[in-house]
Amino acid sequence: MSNLEHTPAEIDCRSEQSQGEVEILEPREVPLGGPRAMTVFRTLPQKQRSLIGAWCFLDHYGPDDVKVTGGMNVPRHPHTGLQTVSWLFTGQIDHMDSAGFKATVRPGEVNLMTAGHGISHSEILTEDTTILHGAQLWTALPDHARDMEHTFENYRPEPLAGAGWRMAVFMGTYGISGQSSTSPVKTQTELGGAELRLEPNTEIEIAVPAHHEHGILVDSGSLSVNEHQLSARDLGFVRAGCKTLRLSAGDEPVLALLIGGEPLNEEILMWWNFVGRTHEEVLAFRAQWQAEIGAEPGDASEDRFGPFPPNTPAALPAPALPTVRLRPRVNPS
Repeated sequence: MSNLEHTPAEIDCRSEQSQGEVEILEPREVPLGGPRAMTVFRTLPQKQRSLIGAWCFLDHYGPDDVKVTGGMNVPRHPHTGLQTVSWLFTGQIDHMDSAGFKATVRPGEVNLMTAGHGISHSEILTEDTTILHGAQLWTALPDHARDMEHTFENYRPEPLAGAGWRMAVFMGTYGISGQSSTSPVKTQTELGGAELRLEPNTEIEIAVPAHHEHGILVDSGSLSVNEHQLSARDLGFVRAGCKTLRLSAGDEPVLALLIGGEPLNEEILMWWNFVGRTHEEVLAFRAQWQAEIGAEPGDASEDRFGPFPPNTPAALPAPALPTVRLRPRVNPS
């Protein structure tokens, strides 16, 4: 982890000075595969903002009746230079990857897969799931770690609770009302993540690392963050500099996710399922994947994305490359 200085100055985010620092990111709807596509709501990345800390991707979905939408059934596909973070509210998904890890993603448990140099995996809905509801997130690995060996972690946090609120910290450290929780999940930059549940008209103050950027995704209900109103599916972004976040629920229960982290301060190039740094590098990742799965001729001697068991659904081929040069994503200053 890098050791950034804690700037800008630590401030209480209830002050007028900080009220303008909440940026509201609205989602766009994206169909996820097939004629019976499940709709996901994507709030990262977008033109307005590409990163919150090292968080570079956030899809939010459900609650969906999988008999209607088809649910999430994503066959083998590749990743490089990132970590996938799966968090469910309802339903279960079976994970299998080319490093030999198998796990079932369950509500209240975080599954973190580190792709590093390269990995491939599948995500298939369990047979007994009828309602699917959750979020899929990615974090970009910093340059010094993006070629690391792949790893996998599962962790079920013990929630903190108080009058009208409940918080499950699955990454990093957060605290409310004198209680705090720290996740043992290992990351390559400082990161935080937590599920929040608030009863109607509940107000809380969350102690957060002041040198982190923060994002609050509202799943349901309406939520005021530092006096700024968020609606369901909005993502509120708060710049580094706050040591507390003030959250206030409206007249309905609130379910939300809090994410945060130290600013990455690196340009990344993200295309399809790859995180790299240059156009040429991402083209090489694509070519190698296509060669490994037999979709296009090429050199597959390195076997970057690993083997997969036989008798599994066919791997996803990469989409066609855009006709323009891929450019790094840069956050506004």
